[in-house]
Amino acid sequence: MRNKREGSNLLELTNINAYYGGIHALKGINISVGKGEIVTLIGCNGAGKSTTLKTIRALLYRSQEKFRLRGNKLRNNLRT
Repeated sequence: MRNKREGSNLLELTNINAYYGGIHALKGINISVGKGEIVTLIGCNGAGKSTTLKTIRALLYRSQEKFRLRGNKLRNNLRT
């Protein structure tokens, strides 16, 4: 059962967008993971599974994002 309290999720991503050059690869992704939950990403080739994980790991340029880990906002440390 997902925990609905704000800030109570272990990981929370809101309105995540990612780009490969001029290609808008992820558009407004929202993910929340509660403590003890196991999450998988499934989908067809090209659906954005790897891009989502790379974006979480801060390997791609991100804009308009909101990342929270244990309720604390994470900032973008990616150098461009």
